[in-house]
Amino acid sequence: MIYTVTFNPALDYIVHTDRIQMGNINKINREQIFAGGKGINVSIVLKNLGIDSIATGFIAGFTGNEIDRQLVERGVATRFIRLPAGTSRINIKLKNEFETEINGTGPEVTREAIDEFKNQMNMLRDGDYLVISGSTPTLVREDVYGCILRDLQGRGVNVFLDATGSLLKNALQYRPFLIKPNKNELEELFDVTLYHQKDIIEYAGRLKELGARNVLVSLGADGAVLLAEDGKVYERKAPDGRAINSVGAGDSMVAGFLAGYMNSGNYEDALKLGIAAGSATAFSDGLAEKQDIDKIYSGLA
Repeated sequence: MIYTVTFNPALDYIVHTDRIQMGNINKINREQIFAGGKGINVSIVLKNLGIDSIATGFIAGFTGNEIDRQLVERGVATRFIRLPAGTSRINIKLKNEFETEINGTGPEVTREAIDEFKNQMNMLRDGDYLVISGSTPTLVREDVYGCILRDLQGRGVNVFLDATGSLLKNALQYRPFLIKPNKNELEELFDVTLYHQKDIIEYAGRLKELGARNVLVSLGADGAVLLAEDGKVYERKAPDGRAINSVGAGDSMVAGFLAGYMNSGNYEDALKLGIAAGSATAFSDGLAEKQDIDKIYSGLA
């Protein structure tokens, strides 16, 4: 079974406008409201590919209820832990000639809720996949992802970790199956500017040395590079197309890679499906649908 974890889910309120004038009333041309959060996005794209998963994490209030309702409506199983106070956050995505995001903070995650979450993790078994993605609420410890991986040591659970900064660094020693920094995140981790592919590969290799079994670096329009556990480096360019949406593209790549790896056990095939899924989201208004992923996948060399 696949489990996805989103510590700080949100309702994404997507607003399409011609332009924004600060200090004035602005007219919305079109609006959408989606359940969001990196792990949630992974579950949705997996479902679009015909693969079941269980979405978990923490929700609160009326916004939390709506997040859960939307996922159930899409056919995604949920086991969210409900917090006693506050509301799940609302993230505002302004789309015109630019993309602007205004992200909420999220509710306080209590000690009791963390303990309940740990009990959930005890259900994972050999061969399960766990996708942990995104940021955490402000009062959650920065080693929380590391603690989750530590507790899963020796149980045969394959952990996909898509996190940044200390959340990632504190977990590397526990050998996650795959991590997925993008180029900017890789630069921030090592306080460098990376101009060439060979430099990206070098610093991705350092993350392997720190413990990651596989390192997938997403490069936006330039595709992705994978430093795999088999010792090989796999590189693939993104297909041509007009990118209109960056929200969820990286999460879609994770979902595609996971689906491809589960189906074939082959890193090259997994990377190809990851590129197809990430690109399908980038080329559309929302998260990638199966027909769009299949069309891009079949057109890749």
